Amino acid sequence: MKVDLFDFELPPERIALRPAVPRDAARLLVLAGDTTRDLIVRDLPGQLRAGDCLVFNDTRVIPAQLEGRRGDASIGATLHKREGPRRWRAFIRNAKRLRDGDRIDFGNHVAAIASDRADDGSFALDFAGDEPVELLLERAGRMPLPPYIAARRPTDAQDAADYQTMFAAEPGAVAAPTAALHFTPDLIGALDAAGIAHETLTLHVGAGTFLPVKADDTADHRMHAEWGRIDTATADRLNAVRAAGGRVIAVGTTSLRLIESATGPDRVIRPFDGDTSIFITPGYVFGGIDGLLTNFHLPRSTLFMLVSALMGRERMQAAYAHAIAHGYRFYSYGDASLLLPSS
Repeated sequence: MKVDLFDFELPPERIALRPAVPRDAARLLVLAGDTTRDLIVRDLPGQLRAGDCLVFNDTRVIPAQLEGRRGDASIGATLHKREGPRRWRAFIRNAKRLRDGDRIDFGNHVAAIASDRADDGSFALDFAGDEPVELLLERAGRMPLPPYIAARRPTDAQDAADYQTMFAAEPGAVAAPTAALHFTPDLIGALDAAGIAHETLTLHVGAGTFLPVKADDTADHRMHAEWGRIDTATADRLNAVRAAGGRVIAVGTTSLRLIESATGPDRVIRPFDGDTSIFITPGYVFGGIDGLLTNFHLPRSTLFMLVSALMGRERMQAAYAHAIAHGYRFYSYGDASLLLPSS
């Protein structure tokens, strides 16, 4: 499909620079079949059914943004995928000044050797020393806010809390699973009381989630791989939800992509441990999920293509036009949508 089909105009003032306070006070656009409702996230329990199950991503964002020097050259690095105990694949700013074997000094006694430049311009970074890389990043790195926020204001101490979900437990993401940012202990308590279960899985979100689609046709776009895991017990419980007539509702596109990667043609969710580069566009037949709670996505992005595959492209174009006209806030710190297709 032509990428232009997934374009739309978004006024810059619709991009949220801070999250709603409290988190569950964010607005919620509900698309259920052919109906559209304007609510708030706190209303979510009333939009689901007893026996349904929400699936959250428990990845934790690491301080993956680094600023350093190679000689007299300033080098920026955004880690996006772990390749070994001390090796990370990274997108590099000012990559033309970097060669295989160069040492980058990130300050605070943190350094890495660059190697293995890939076709996308990324490098492998091997961190020097014996300290765990996680400690090095805590010392020298900063929270990797999405570029559409970072271009308009600096990262600050508040982002260290704002850009983690209440489920964050497994360090390794360089972007938050932002749909889950809307959840609070009070909201989870209300969902529990309504008979709506929740489960967690892990998918370490990479910086590739922010990369623009440069191809003119979706067939020519290649997704970056991300590592994820669903254990046997979780897969069994999710299958039991559907066997009992409940719905599996992914919270965020990261949870959805991992569930779909783990689901066979028989619609059974299986344990999963490895990389996925699944790319979902209109025409895809969903096998593992029955709905999605997600934020509002960038035009021409793989994530807008995904929601268009779930609900229909014209339906999502109309829904986004409604959201823009009615003042919804977009992107990582913005409002949410609940997508429940008729089927």
